[in-house]
Amino acid sequence: MRALLTPYPRLGVPGVYTDFSTDRLLVMEEVQGGPMESAPEGKERKEAARQLLKSYYRQILTEGFFHADPHPGNLKWWDGKIYFLDFGMVGEVGPHLRDGLLLLLLAFWREDVDFLADVTLMISGEEERPNLDLTKFREEISSLVTRYRHLPLREIQLGPMLQDMTTISMRHGVALPAPLVLTGKALAQVQLATAELDPELDPFSVVGSFMAKSGFDRLRSVADPQTVLYETQKMKVRVGRLLESFERLTGARPGPKLQVHFRGIEGIEVSVRRASRRTALAIAAAGSFIATAMTADSGSVGSWVPIAFGVLAGLLTLGLVADIARPGR
Repeated sequence: MRALLTPYPRLGVPGVYTDFSTDRLLVMEEVQGGPMESAPEGKERKEAARQLLKSYYRQILTEGFFHADPHPGNLKWWDGKIYFLDFGMVGEVGPHLRDGLLLLLLAFWREDVDFLADVTLMISGEEERPNLDLTKFREEISSLVTRYRHLPLREIQLGPMLQDMTTISMRHGVALPAPLVLTGKALAQVQLATAELDPELDPFSVVGSFMAKSGFDRLRSVADPQTVLYETQKMKVRVGRLLESFERLTGARPGPKLQVHFRGIEGIEVSVRRASRRTALAIAAAGSFIATAMTADSGSVGSWVPIAFGVLAGLLTLGLVADIARPGR
C-alpha cells in the first residue's frame, strides 16, 4: 500500500522495519499527530481530501487492492499528510468488476440512466434475461440518480448509493457480486472522511479526472514502437476479417458458407465494396495518426518513427480523399 500511494504526497503509510520484525512481531514507523479534523484549514487540507478520494479510486478501480476499513480511527493527520493505519482488513476486486465499477461511477456522474442500467446488468451477467422488465428497472435507477446526483457532498454517500443499486437489482432478480458490499462500505467511510476535510469536493468530478489521467497513462504505456507495430498489424488483420465477413454476409464476396444475392437493386455490390474499402482506409489512417502522436510523445524511440507514421497517415488520408472523389468502382 505504501508503494501504491507514492503518487500522492499528502498520503502516507507507516514504514515497516523488516530487520526487527518477525512472524510474531511487526515493528513499524511511529506516526504521531492526531485525528484528521485537526488538519489546519487551507491548501494542504483540500489537497489531502482530493488525493484521499482519488487514491481510493486508484486502489479499487486500478489496483484492485484497497484498505477496507478507513474509519476515522484508522486515518491520522501528521506533518501535512493523512496516514493509513491498521491493515487488518483489506479488499480485492477482480478486473471485470473493476471495469464495471468505473463505468458505474461515470454513468452516475454523467446522469446517463440507460447506460447505468446496462452497466449494472453487465456486472451481474444478466444482460440476456428475457423476463426482466427493463423499462421498470430503468425507471427505478433514474429515481436513484435524481435523488443522489445534486446533493451536497456531505449528503452523498457512495456506499449507500451502491447498496441502493443492489436493492433495486435484487428487487428485479438481478444478483450483483458480493465484493460490491465491501467496496461500498470502504467508499462510504472514505467519503465521510473526505467530506470532513473538504465539504465542497465533488466525488464524481474526481472520478472523471481520474479516468482521463488513467486513460492517458495507458496510452503512454503502449507507446513502445514494437507494441504499436504489433497492435497495428493485429488490428489490420481483425479489420480485414471483419470486412470480409461483412462482404460475405451482404453477398459482395461469395463464400462457401453463405451467399446472399440481391435482385432489383442495381450496384449494391459495388457500393458495399466501395464502403468497405473506404472504411478500411479511414481506420488505417486514424491508427497511423494515433501512432504518430504516441511515438512523438515518447522519448524512447528515434525521431524517424513518428515521421514515418505521419507520412503513412498522410498517404492513407490522400488515398481516402482520392477514392471518395473517384467515380465508379
